[in-house]
Amino acid sequence: MSTTRPRVRRLPLNAAAVLTVVVCLFPVYWMVATAFTPTRDIQSDNPRIVPKSWTLDHFRAAVGAAGFGLFWRNSLLVTLSAVLLALVIALGAAYAVARMKWKGRRQFMLMVFIAQMAPWESLIIPVYIISRDTDMLDRLPTLTLVYFMMTLPFTIIVLRGFIGTIPGAGGVGAGRRLHPVRRVPPGGVPLLAPGLMATSLFGYITAWNEFAYANFLIIKQQDHRTLPVWLSSFQNVFGTDWGATMAASTLFAAPALVVFLVLQRHVTSGFAAGAVKG
Repeated sequence: MSTTRPRVRRLPLNAAAVLTVVVCLFPVYWMVATAFTPTRDIQSDNPRIVPKSWTLDHFRAAVGAAGFGLFWRNSLLVTLSAVLLALVIALGAAYAVARMKWKGRRQFMLMVFIAQMAPWESLIIPVYIISRDTDMLDRLPTLTLVYFMMTLPFTIIVLRGFIGTIPGAGGVGAGRRLHPVRRVPPGGVPLLAPGLMATSLFGYITAWNEFAYANFLIIKQQDHRTLPVWLSSFQNVFGTDWGATMAASTLFAAPALVVFLVLQRHVTSGFAAGAVKG
């Protein structure tokens, strides 16, 4: 009797959770299902939730589109470069804030929090003017630096918390003698790894999906465009071919989904292990 009542009380919460998952995942399912659905079924007056037949023609059309491989390479290059650069810089900054005492440390973290909360869309015009005046428009390194600045505050905040919980990671002035990574004891590496994975996941998804800056800063050079910009003009290339459009969208979303599925388990288990040990 005592175990039945809690289950009954949880039913509304479980139902709400299931409904939320269905509402969030149904557009994704519809995108993927449309990508595999033949054109005649897509244009049918009686759409079906589960396609009657499947095809790979739309994916062939998307992969065969002009510039697909080039834009894929651009997105991968910019995203990985921004994430790695943010990790390297943030690791040193987080170590300095968490393990060293210096004047202005609190003010520095306040600025980091302000930068994290600031809407990056409001900075498009200043970034554009700076890029134009420094002759950095239409260049992939500019986009890499922008994504680096977008992911750096979050990376510093998260790594600061992880480094602060690692015992024996050095004291005041330790950063002057050794690199931050070398001051972390072997037993503390598993505690730091989830932070690196979590920030890498956030940075990758943010940079991979970003559209506004990529569309605004890479204007003239077609060869420097990334996948989000290419996808926005995809319908203009294929007209009303919704199957090819959905196939291109599926291919665009697949890398971020794979990275999430690979890192999510390690990040979750790492957080749980850190909470138990702490």
